[in-house]
Amino acid sequence: MRKDFPRYTLRIPKTMLAKLGYISERNGRTKNKELEILIKHHIAEFERMHGEIKTL
Repeated sequence: MRKDFPRYTLRIPKTMLAKLGYISERNGRTKNKELEILIKHHIAEFERMHGEIKTL
């Protein structure tokens, strides 16, 4: 893992984690990478509808 990436603990139900594991395995990715892609898509959609989010 890159040291410049902050860590974030996610608490979700076991069944949801298992389903995420199934999907990520089918896509040939880790659960972490699958979540990263989902978050990127969600942010892109939000910004498409509401404009770019400015960050520091």
